[in-house]
Amino acid sequence: MQTTLCRVHLMKSTVPGHLILLILLAAAIFLAGCATSRQDRERAASHVTMGTAYLGSEQFSPALREFLIAQRLSPNDPEIQYYTGLSYYGIGLKKEAQQQFQAALSIKQDYSEAHTYLGIIYLEKGLYDRAIEEFDRALSNMLYETPAIALNNIGWAYYKKGDPQTALTKYEAALRREPNTVIRPLIQQNRGIAYLAVHNIDKAIYYLKKSIDRAPGRADARYWLGISYLEGGNREKAIQELRLAIKTNPESEFGLKALEKLNSLVP
Repeated sequence: MQTTLCRVHLMKSTVPGHLILLILLAAAIFLAGCATSRQDRERAASHVTMGTAYLGSEQFSPALREFLIAQRLSPNDPEIQYYTGLSYYGIGLKKEAQQQFQAALSIKQDYSEAHTYLGIIYLEKGLYDRAIEEFDRALSNMLYETPAIALNNIGWAYYKKGDPQTALTKYEAALRREPNTVIRPLIQQNRGIAYLAVHNIDKAIYYLKKSIDRAPGRADARYWLGISYLEGGNREKAIQELRLAIKTNPESEFGLKALEKLNSLVP
């Protein structure tokens, strides 16, 4: 501001008075605009803080409200668009979530988390090759803090494509890159499922049990362990694990699948 006023002072002897007035008005408007932008960013940051708190407790609708307000105040912030996408995704509005992730990426092309969630949406749509492309883009950023998530998702995409061997290499790579990842139980479960697909029953059982050891509340891991025991000819243990899957989460997808399978084994 000091520089602006000094320049105006030096111009007084050569610039007509009405032009000096216009320059001063323009400077005042510019500075007021800067102040307004700063205030808007501060207000947006406050709404982001509230929104992320809602996200943390899976209150997606109030989170969305906060992020939409933040977007109006700071429309070109890729992080706000990413969080808005997470909120839409949590509500189940996948199309709107996809648009928000794409908007974030149009501003920040190396936004790994946005690439990862966009890949998850493609994965859920059965667009496996497009999903893999997005996960690879996430991994291309060397600063990406959770590469195990993208690698695990690539593995699952290959499994769904009917290529469990490649899936296994991706799960192993995930644990090499991030051995202490919080999704380790999920990766171990997916390794077990892939080994089951290639008929290596012993390894399937081994990795599914490792998953359950770390996360005993996973009904899906217990279901797949039951199926693995069944494939290996151990009907008694299969029934035991299917019952545990039902007990763990009876209303879940795999709790219901375990019940259906159990009913076919025990009339």
